Amino acid sequence: MEKIKFGIIGHGWRADFYLRIARELPERFEAARMLVRREETAAALRAAWGVAVYRDLDAFLADADLDFVVVSVPWDVCPVYIRELAARGVPVLAETPPAPDLAGLTALYEAVGGEAKVQVAEQLLFQPMHAARIALARSGKLGDVSQAQVSVAHGYHGISLIRQFLGVRFEEAVVSGQRFVSPIVEGPGRQGPPREEIVKDSSQDIVFLRFGDKLGVLDFTGDQYFSWIRRERVLVRGPRGEIIGDEAAWLQDFRTPVVLKLRRIDNGFDGNVLGFNYGGILLGAEWLYVNPFVPGRLTDDEVAVATSLAKMGDYARGGPSFYSLAEASQDHYLNLLVQRAIAEGATVTAEKQAWHPRS
Repeated sequence: MEKIKFGIIGHGWRADFYLRIARELPERFEAARMLVRREETAAALRAAWGVAVYRDLDAFLADADLDFVVVSVPWDVCPVYIRELAARGVPVLAETPPAPDLAGLTALYEAVGGEAKVQVAEQLLFQPMHAARIALARSGKLGDVSQAQVSVAHGYHGISLIRQFLGVRFEEAVVSGQRFVSPIVEGPGRQGPPREEIVKDSSQDIVFLRFGDKLGVLDFTGDQYFSWIRRERVLVRGPRGEIIGDEAAWLQDFRTPVVLKLRRIDNGFDGNVLGFNYGGILLGAEWLYVNPFVPGRLTDDEVAVATSLAKMGDYARGGPSFYSLAEASQDHYLNLLVQRAIAEGATVTAEKQAWHPRS
């Protein structure tokens, strides 16, 4: 398997995922160089990661021989780099969202959408348990999935997962929702566990997205990403069965139910000496998901990001699209409608956009 060699524009909490993955899986990935604005940041990155760091785009790209470039910068800057790299013929894996608002999404897609090699790093659908649920939802066991309730991630992330479960792409959507504020004891964050008890407000968005005869429910509070006491919830439902969390039930025939757990198979516990990682997710005797990065020691989110990197490497070399600029634009557009519906207390309907397939 040929190593994937990529560059990174930008630095921050998210960009560190790519660096950790390349360090953990050096036979698969190489973070060859980075582009940042500040010299002190460049010096710190060189010292911490041993990566070549540049402060000028021309120097960053010169004689680089990169498969693609990851763009991990603030929302308003992201489309600038996407357009510049596309103009130079450089494949791009952009962080979400690709532009901050509808005008930006439209301008970006009209500039590069139909021609340039651009994908977006929406990793949620590649997290192992979600990937297993998506595989089961598409297997036919549940019948034609008509409802997905997702309490996993905010905005466009959660919407992307809803679309995957429901099997919808650019269909008309009718959106409504509300925000509920309640108290919560503050939990961990990016800096680690709390140091004292603090009660704060917690905002919960509850949103309904109707895609014709299919329903998506997005229910999320931002505390869920780190909280010990706010867990994720997923329900996927069809006429013959459903998935609730890590349990699935469906009808073998009209009088024979099947009920099974989506069981995560971990390595490295008790007498298992296969390394500290996991093999995949089983449904009975069927592997719904097999971890492609064993024996790497990666979190689920790192596995998902690594999957995006692997798929991007394949895409840059002529392989299939996996999460296109059009899909990313649609998910963020729906997210913008969600925010509008909540703010106005109104029901809003999605309109045809520049990235929608031409009929």
